[in-house]
Amino acid sequence: MSLNSILFVVIVYLIKQDISLFNGFFLCTWPSHLILMIIPIFLAKLNLKTSKYLEKDSIESKITQIEQANNTYLPSYLGYFFIALSIQNVQTFIFIFLILFVFVYFSQTQYFNPVFLLLGYHFYFVTIEDNSKNIIISKRKLKIPHEAEFKKLRRINYYTYIDEEVA
Repeated sequence: MSLNSILFVVIVYLIKQDISLFNGFFLCTWPSHLILMIIPIFLAKLNLKTSKYLEKDSIESKITQIEQANNTYLPSYLGYFFIALSIQNVQTFIFIFLILFVFVYFSQTQYFNPVFLLLGYHFYFVTIEDNSKNIIISKRKLKIPHEAEFKKLRRINYYTYIDEEVA
């Protein structure tokens, strides 16, 4: 999920460099760019399909607060785009991408993927009674803490879950 969450950095860089998948087969590169844009969507769907194999979990504690997290992650994600647009050569891009990947992987909280938003998912910070804050990726629209229950979760890591319940 870490790799998939930052894959658009590669896509933006390849489009900026005008790299075509077809090596001159088309006179313009837009079909290649369209295919590049479809790859992260396919991989996001694959991530969601394979999440059913993650460990089952639930949050049994009293929920004290629910905050939408989409807006929190969007600025840092847009920062990735600016990085991809500003790098001039492939060696520098690979080095920066690897550093970025390591930071995202070890932070274990940057699973924000804008493709999930397109697929109808939302990201929420859910605070429970011991003041620990968890990230829930869900299709449900969550607003009222005392009405929310999380009985069908899949654990991504210690603080991040995917909700199996549908809106």
